[in-house]
Amino acid sequence: MTITVGDRLPQTTFVKATDSGPEQVDSDAFFKGRKVALFSVPGAFTPTCSAKHLPGFVDKAAELKAKGVDEIACTAVNDAFVMGAWRQANHADAVTMLADGNGAFAKAVGLEMDGSKFGMGTRGQRFSMLVNDGVVEQLNVEAPGEFNVSSAEHLLEQL
Repeated sequence: MTITVGDRLPQTTFVKATDSGPEQVDSDAFFKGRKVALFSVPGAFTPTCSAKHLPGFVDKAAELKAKGVDEIACTAVNDAFVMGAWRQANHADAVTMLADGNGAFAKAVGLEMDGSKFGMGTRGQRFSMLVNDGVVEQLNVEAPGEFNVSSAEHLLEQL
């Protein structure tokens, strides 16, 4: 079942790359008491994700924070090392990269996709959401192959 506006995010564990190595991130603790702009991409270093999705959130980070967003986070079914390298390659220090290496979060929120046709296996769909204290306030899920409603610009319009 797909998560909807008003639902509480399920508890999962992400992994974040740090200078001292991979760090486990409990989702309940990460979202508690904060407003988070969370977006999901099918994969780091993929064309639309690298050319449009991530750069949009980097470019709009100050505007999102000015509208009350405490944290901007990106998740993908990639490992923490790939997510960390993607952050560095794109100078995306304004975005916290939350690796969902086994796809547990994508599955728990019902937003996984089958990328086998492209050699990618099971991945997370492209979406954005505004999460306030662990509760989904906005949810924008893209149609397959599209990039419109999950953009930073669209999420800004919703704030």
